Amino acid sequence: MLHKISSKSKSISVSIFYQMRHTVWHMRFALFLTLIRLFIGPLFLVVYLYHDALGIALKFVPYALLGLLALCELSDVFDGVVARRSNSVTDLGKLLDPMADSIVRLSFLIGFTQGIVGLPLMLVLVFVYRDGFIGTLRTLCALRGEVLAARTSGKIKAIVQALTVFSIVCLMIPYTQGLISLQYFQDLCFYIVSGAAIYTLISGFEYVAANRLFVKKAWA
Repeated sequence: MLHKISSKSKSISVSIFYQMRHTVWHMRFALFLTLIRLFIGPLFLVVYLYHDALGIALKFVPYALLGLLALCELSDVFDGVVARRSNSVTDLGKLLDPMADSIVRLSFLIGFTQGIVGLPLMLVLVFVYRDGFIGTLRTLCALRGEVLAARTSGKIKAIVQALTVFSIVCLMIPYTQGLISLQYFQDLCFYIVSGAAIYTLISGFEYVAANRLFVKKAWA
């Protein structure tokens, strides 16, 4: 009888061990995918700004950037899928994932103030200040015991920013092929980013308004 109980306990222990090992592996893989996005940000900027030094002809730059963007977005998708399917969603992952998305996309937009895109810095700072303000607000409220949930408008904002960067890179193709002028290319980029900046501001105001009771409670 004792032998059966011992064997059963051993079997359960082994099962728990492999389950924990499996979960830890998925957690590490999800974290690895997040770190990949953080690495892609500066690599994207290096290819965009220093393609001449790297020996990459300007006409090939948009395709290289599109490849990096695709890798970045796929890592974001698989990161969430792995974490949810393995039930390994952690507080660290909840913090790092949106932080990585914000850092990478802001890096792209800040980089576009240089080079052929030539976005106005003040326009791009709209994105920086919005994310900085909302991030600080969430942190301060969390320290006071109030958790501000993510809003649909925030998720749409992330999609809008991703599509904005994608659109700019796609517009580089006709420019580098000589099909449109530099001025026309820069004007199109300006209007696209301006639209994204307007929605980014709207989503920020909506986020604060929707959570105003929690904010007041945290600061009471």
